[in-house]
Amino acid sequence: AFLRLTGWRIEGKPPEAPQFVLIGAPHTTNWDMVYLLAVAWALQIDVSWVGKQEIFRRPFGGIMRRLGGIPVRRDRSQSMVEQMAAAFAATDRLALVLAPEGTRSAAEYWRSGFYHIGRTAGVPIATGFVDYERKVAGFGPVITLSEDIGADMDRLREFYGPIVGRRPGNQGPIRLREEAG
Repeated sequence: AFLRLTGWRIEGKPPEAPQFVLIGAPHTTNWDMVYLLAVAWALQIDVSWVGKQEIFRRPFGGIMRRLGGIPVRRDRSQSMVEQMAAAFAATDRLALVLAPEGTRSAAEYWRSGFYHIGRTAGVPIATGFVDYERKVAGFGPVITLSEDIGADMDRLREFYGPIVGRRPGNQGPIRLREEAG
């Protein structure tokens, strides 16, 4: 209803895999998550997201978990990648939403956590998008990661290249620091 009322439509099919990392890009405004979650709810997809453990304390901890939040301990020797891989191993169904840009401002590189979580957990990367120019949000291809990070990123660049964020000037290049060598 929200999408229809705001003049938006859904494009693409949700992933069929029971487990996947769902990346949302471009991320140029807080509204991106609102639209992406509206798509997930409209298609009845339970999504999870990551937050620092402190926001899961009383009085809001229960609400955060019911909204799909997964607490991450930043003080542990175990990395976020390892913690999220363990979360995938602990359940049969998990759609973990991450914004690879890591910020709403233009960044020189995407954060590679989504890629390493996918590789470590052995789950595909689903592409979610919000295209403000066309007023369309939804899903693109599901990518099974290979051993070639450059080729995998080329597939993401091909898909996300034409998509326009709400603030196009805040869109940075689609690349990982690991690609720079």
